[in-house]
Amino acid sequence: MITVLGSINLDQIGKVQRLPGPGETVLGTSFATAPGGKGANQALAARRAGANVHLAGAVGDDVFAAQALELLTSAGVNLENVHHRPGATGIAMILVDQRGENAIAVLPGANASLGPNEVARACERLGRGDMVLLQQEIPQVATRDALALSRQRGATSILNTAPFLDSTPEVADLADVVIANQTEFALLRGGDTSDLEAAIAERARLKAQTVIVTLGADGVRAATPDRSFFVPALRIEPVDTVGAGDTFCGYFAASLGDGLDLERAIERAAAAASLACLSPGAQPAIPLADAVTKAMADQG
Repeated sequence: MITVLGSINLDQIGKVQRLPGPGETVLGTSFATAPGGKGANQALAARRAGANVHLAGAVGDDVFAAQALELLTSAGVNLENVHHRPGATGIAMILVDQRGENAIAVLPGANASLGPNEVARACERLGRGDMVLLQQEIPQVATRDALALSRQRGATSILNTAPFLDSTPEVADLADVVIANQTEFALLRGGDTSDLEAAIAERARLKAQTVIVTLGADGVRAATPDRSFFVPALRIEPVDTVGAGDTFCGYFAASLGDGLDLERAIERAAAAASLACLSPGAQPAIPLADAVTKAMADQG
């Protein structure tokens, strides 16, 4: 079983020719809404990869709540630990340029209400062989508590370091697996961007954890305390990179839980993340397991 504790949002997506600079207004070309939130995205990705997934989070009592849960419900994600609060559902405002790059502002809404009681309820059935998948769009105290409970109960904890916070370096030390993009990993190192491969191996050894650094089109570098390796990404022309990182995290957790070894789990997750870049939006773009298997076979 995979328990995902994290944010649930409704994404509001605007397409623009280029991302605006500070104080600048640019004209857009289209607008759409789609379910999102890093927790919800990763839960859906793990479910589409074939895992049994429980999502713990919160939505408001506004018109956006049902839309935010729509794809999770249809996919069969267990939502018994999704709490309904008075007030607003979380919102992500996303601008995507013609190259597929994005800029995102998140308004937490109900996500900010998660605390120790919700974490305890989400983690009460954890045991050895289970996994807990976490990000940082909910109060950091909840993430920290979930990491501690996971360790107490013998479950494997996976922390995605997005969005990066001042407390992320401390919290990341508590996880069994850390997943970061290249920018986030540099921030974990205090801004140092030199000798990436050696730095990943050093952190894995010193912290006794698995460290995975996603590099976009350049693939993935990873290390355990004992070994390091590189996994290439699929060769694609991206349409929209929103949600690719979340797709990677969900597919990775599901693949590891399904018994794949670490390198094979990362290969599958990287392929899924690449495919997620071929369609707009976060959750709507997450591929099904059969599509990922076919894409991996096609590229050898």
